[in-house]
Amino acid sequence: MYGGGYVQENENEKKATSAVQDDPIKLEAFEAKISRGEKIEPRDWMPFDYRRQLIRMIEQHAHSEIMGALPEGTWITRAPNFKRKMAIMAKVQDEIGHGQMLYSAAETLGKPREEMINDLLSGKSKYSNVFNYPAKTWADVTVIGFLIDAAAIVNQVINSKGSYGPYCRALERICFEEAFHLKQGHDAFVALATGTKFQREMLQEALNRWWQPIMHFHGPSDKLSVHTERLMRWKVKMASNDDMRQQFLNTYVPKIWELGLTIPDPNMHKNEETKQWEFTEPDWDEFFRVINGDGPCNKERIAVRKWAEEHGRWVREALMNPAEKYSLPYA
Repeated sequence: MYGGGYVQENENEKKATSAVQDDPIKLEAFEAKISRGEKIEPRDWMPFDYRRQLIRMIEQHAHSEIMGALPEGTWITRAPNFKRKMAIMAKVQDEIGHGQMLYSAAETLGKPREEMINDLLSGKSKYSNVFNYPAKTWADVTVIGFLIDAAAIVNQVINSKGSYGPYCRALERICFEEAFHLKQGHDAFVALATGTKFQREMLQEALNRWWQPIMHFHGPSDKLSVHTERLMRWKVKMASNDDMRQQFLNTYVPKIWELGLTIPDPNMHKNEETKQWEFTEPDWDEFFRVINGDGPCNKERIAVRKWAEEHGRWVREALMNPAEKYSLPYA
């Protein structure tokens, strides 16, 4: 899932899922269609758990796009120059647009946007853990813009080849814009890495702070993830958490080292026999603690969203035409 948007099922959810018996003939036809590489569309029959897991995954991705704009948005007024200010403003605007596209994709599965937002504000629905950490300096913004966006692109490019049509089409469009975000983040990251001694030290400190959240980004290791096997068979996910993490490390660790920066993990190295990166296992207790609301910025970030929801209500009500009938999108 996007950025560790991983939620352990409670007992009620498990019981609800186990109580549903899908039609075996329809299930066989559904899985045959996926095996042929065809897309599942909103009006098609789909298993109960396929729909439920897609809603969970797309909704959390949408929340992450919206919440991800908050740490960068606070730096719009403090960006170091006009060029950086314009770039970060454009990026924040794009991220909000991505969230709206993803909410639309999730709505095609039958869950209204208002319910998704209410679940976010109540804490029932989660978002990426990385957005519960503070951006203390401009260097933090460059780490987010380069490495967090890079990790997201790994996830999104892979899953854009999945089985659910509306989500795949949204991801394809999002990936075009994220490619520009990555270039903007890389440019700002390199500027600090090749700048003054103070700038390099500031960047290294930010990288040290963010390395564990980055390692958390793709979610728990495969041995801890409870959804992966079925989601991959149904092509909801196209790669496991560990596979995506390895792809990220393979591409971006060398780029960090090329700039003369260090990674705060003395065990980080590539095993030449297995061709896999070996590293210190991140603190998964912290990962789940932050998901459950005990991160550095959980309360602050949700409070900002609640404030925006409350103070923007008059705009939504003014735009509401009681005579118009609301219908779910099918694109």
